Amino acid sequence: MACVWALLLLLSSLCVKQSSSIISLGSSLSSATQSIPWRSPSGRFAFGFYSQGGGLSVGVWLDGRGKNDNKVVWTANRDGPPLTSNVTLILNDKGVLLSIAVSGEKKFIANPNNSAVSVFSASMLDSGNFVLYDKDNHTIWESFEHPTDTLLGGQTLLTNHELISSSSENDHSPGRFHLSMQLDGNLVLYPLQSEDSPITAYWSTKTFGMNLSLRLFLSATGLLELINNDDSSIYDTINRSFFPEPTYNDYNESSINNNNSTVFSASLDVDGNFRLYAYLFERNGGFQTYPLLSALLNSCKVKGFCGFNSYCTFNDNQPYCACLPGTDFIDPLQNNLGCKRNYSEAHCKGGKANIPFYNITSMQGIVWTTGRFYSKELLSKDACSRTCLEDCNCEAAQFENGICRKQKLPLRYLLRETDAQVNSTVLLKVGIISLEADNGTVPSELKPPKVLIKRKNKTVLILLLTFSLVACSCALLTISGVYIYKFRVLRYKRLLELGNLGLTEELTLTLFSYKELKRATNGFKEELGKGSFGAVYKGSLDRGRQLIAVKRLEKLVEEGEKEFQAEMRAIGRAHHKNLVRLLGYCVEDSKRLLVYEYMGNGSLADLLFKSTKPPDWDERTRIALDVARGILYLHDECETPIIHCDIKPQNILMDDLWRAKISDFGLAKLLMGDQTRTFTGVRGTRGYMAPEWQKNTPISVKADIYSYGVVLLETVFCRRNLETNVSKPEEVILSSMVYRCLVEKELDKLMLGEEVDKRSLERMVMVALWCIQDEPALRPSIKTVVMMLEGITDICIPPCPTASFIK
Repeated sequence: MACVWALLLLLSSLCVKQSSSIISLGSSLSSATQSIPWRSPSGRFAFGFYSQGGGLSVGVWLDGRGKNDNKVVWTANRDGPPLTSNVTLILNDKGVLLSIAVSGEKKFIANPNNSAVSVFSASMLDSGNFVLYDKDNHTIWESFEHPTDTLLGGQTLLTNHELISSSSENDHSPGRFHLSMQLDGNLVLYPLQSEDSPITAYWSTKTFGMNLSLRLFLSATGLLELINNDDSSIYDTINRSFFPEPTYNDYNESSINNNNSTVFSASLDVDGNFRLYAYLFERNGGFQTYPLLSALLNSCKVKGFCGFNSYCTFNDNQPYCACLPGTDFIDPLQNNLGCKRNYSEAHCKGGKANIPFYNITSMQGIVWTTGRFYSKELLSKDACSRTCLEDCNCEAAQFENGICRKQKLPLRYLLRETDAQVNSTVLLKVGIISLEADNGTVPSELKPPKVLIKRKNKTVLILLLTFSLVACSCALLTISGVYIYKFRVLRYKRLLELGNLGLTEELTLTLFSYKELKRATNGFKEELGKGSFGAVYKGSLDRGRQLIAVKRLEKLVEEGEKEFQAEMRAIGRAHHKNLVRLLGYCVEDSKRLLVYEYMGNGSLADLLFKSTKPPDWDERTRIALDVARGILYLHDECETPIIHCDIKPQNILMDDLWRAKISDFGLAKLLMGDQTRTFTGVRGTRGYMAPEWQKNTPISVKADIYSYGVVLLETVFCRRNLETNVSKPEEVILSSMVYRCLVEKELDKLMLGEEVDKRSLERMVMVALWCIQDEPALRPSIKTVVMMLEGITDICIPPCPTASFIK
């Protein structure tokens, strides 16, 4: 009997060996010796070095065995530069270590999140999953949990995760598009270098609004499914529900699905299209590739397929990029990178003075998928052309059904439709002085005509005297004409004079009339809140399809005017996923209004202090990072650094995806040039204001760091920093209580039974305490804050902060 059991154990161990190739500790791969990669048992997949951009990268690929090109399905450290020719991969008890001989640098490319867990072995599985095991053969890390641009059979794209396309077929660094499995259950394709919003999305499953947290799953048989958290399939075949009708060409679908030699993948390709593939392995070791489904049949529907100043045309099932008139390709070998001007831009003065320097070129069938910055009813195409010529901000206009819609830079997301029903005309303003011909002077024939004043003879003088009485009698008519001119004609001309308000540098903002906004808000009926410079009202555009928030500024003489200009300059140029987006503005007589995107889930203050179910730990850490990244953009990544001056939970709003966005730049202070500190009146909110506000000392970006530190503490512990309704006096000031618990290593007592990662909790607390130091020089920069929160930079115990906020 004992012999039988021994035989069974031996057979079982052999079966395990055949199903997976175990990689033991100490195993290594070297690029210098061209080591054989770590292969899966069948040899279909391999892990190791592959060539990229004149160097090497580390990843997993579908191995063509020399019969055809390998298909890379996963890449480690995508953001890093290509590796040199002398690098080594070593499996040790911490993970897969990459060692670079030239620089002496060593870093892990695959290692478990929990540093207390030791790696015992690794394996390249036949599914394409590269995994690390502990001593009990439990998976402690896997490449399937860190997808890049591809899902394989059996792999899941989790909620709030994404696929990012590669830069090119031979360069697997991050490209220009991403597929997002959103928190609202919607699977959406976006251009990567734009804000994720309905305006920029170019494909989705439209599965939002069901209050379900969905994830995308690709089965081993090639079915894409949206799965709920309870593992029930909400949409059992995305293939039939959301993709266009498939066209099968030269393969038998049933033979592929029933063939064990078939591997399926769903990839976000270089061109921004999401496709399902089948790879049928042949007996000689190679494989045939079959594209099964595409999210978009017309690749020109991909927003951003063609770059700035170009448009996309779809012919013979292929997309082609072409330059707009007046531009040439940036790189003739890569037409999708966009186009640049081939003419010299004339100095713009506005009005008719512009006309000699530009021509209007018209194009038919061009469809614009971005919003206009100004629209007006005009009777003719010529009137629309003249309006654009005289406007310094206008680069192009679209004339359709009597509506002239003007466009600013950048010109993007254009495609040319061959559909006869598309009856719009695009009018492009093109300079008439080419760059080659421009030597710094303007030809005399192109200069605006001079007005010559001739000496009048006696007859003319007599006639003028004769008609002077008639002119006086027409005074009343003249006054009436001036009135009409002032309130109707000048209203449009104000757009040409916006340079005086510093508005010419913005990208694409819509100019609204006061009447439009009054109608959009139903007479400013629903007030969302009120700040120091005015109230905010809920409204809607496009027949209720787009919700907006309208801020009506009230202090208009001195501070209100300055406030308007500051907000327009700052927010108009600021585009970041963690900043509330400015959509447009109204400047009409003494009225100043700002139009923002509507944030439907309230503020962080509501979420932390009023909600019956505050966000869990993972959500709070994500929110803290969202806010920090928004401040990082304001401080370090804007053309002109911006001090917010009033960071607090009430000014942090939550969008429909529960992503935190910083709002209210009405108190923003711009730092011009090399100015790093500025004096300003006391602003901000008590409890969040840095001590220097009260000392009348120069204010720098470190004031925002202090405010963020207070917000971070409140986010971690879901209570206000100053709370009087407590059982013990020492619990009134949160920061003091937290510091004491940090020193005594009792932070977990403050979590009231909530299970959190202790190391993460300690890290966030120490970051917050560093931020609220009294001395600005002791506070870290926001870039350092982000690095500390992400665990990239080590943190030491901070000094005890004082409770200066209650002084």
